Amino acid sequence: MPSQDPSHAQALQDQYEIRPDPVALTHNDDDPSQNAESGVDYEPYPEKSIPISTEHENILKAITSLYSGSASKEDMEVYAHDAIYDDPWSYCDTRYKIAGQWYGIPKIMASSKTLATEVVSDKPTEIIYKQKQEYKPRPLYVSKEVNSLVTLTLDGDGKVRYHKDQWNEKDYSHSGLGKIMKELNGDHLTKITQPPQDL
Repeated sequence: MPSQDPSHAQALQDQYEIRPDPVALTHNDDDPSQNAESGVDYEPYPEKSIPISTEHENILKAITSLYSGSASKEDMEVYAHDAIYDDPWSYCDTRYKIAGQWYGIPKIMASSKTLATEVVSDKPTEIIYKQKQEYKPRPLYVSKEVNSLVTLTLDGDGKVRYHKDQWNEKDYSHSGLGKIMKELNGDHLTKITQPPQDL
């Protein structure tokens, strides 16, 4: 699949990237001992999750299914064709490249399970939630739990345009060697994971 025009990807980023305030969204006032030194508590508390619409529930279900290794074209349809995925390791600027990440999970993980989520912000074009994911990589088969803050920006059609996964309180600078490595991962992982060409 052709690469995204860098200027178009930048325009998408400028239009759809949300820079959430992790402390304001996740600071645990009820039990401050649960907060990290940075003031964030990414542990999800499902009983505190705010209500969301059926449409947003369906989006969240598809996204958590992808985290859990569904590698499903149907689940991938929550993304617009021109969309960005941004996490500590990868920066992808098309739906096909994003699929390269999700289709890799069944290949490198013995299992991946979403253990809990907590929606902390919900707006017509935004879903922000805390997530606990359990990964068990091959061939070690040793489980590791990762808590993160996931931000989904939606367009007017309800498609995900920007998907950000933060593992700590720091946002991404989009500059320097780290950005270059993330883009290389996003650009080339599809050659290994080989998602369907028609995504």
